[in-house]
Amino acid sequence: MSRPSQEDKNLAAFGKRVAELRQQRNMTQDQLADKAGLSLDTISSIERGKRWARLTTLHQLAKGLRISTDELFKGLK
Repeated sequence: MSRPSQEDKNLAAFGKRVAELRQQRNMTQDQLADKAGLSLDTISSIERGKRWARLTTLHQLAKGLRISTDELFKGLK
């Protein structure tokens, strides 16, 4: 079995960060998807570390979470 690459680790860490921010706001994935104007599949894929978010998606996530875009990356290495 191969070890996860640094990119895989970064993707997983970002997904975890999005999930934590969402949960801190007592939101479901469906609620975040609605507020951000994104699909539930997109939110789920990002949180599971299966998909990188495009720049426009990052802005939509931040808007849905009511935070600045840079806040999405706080604490990530």
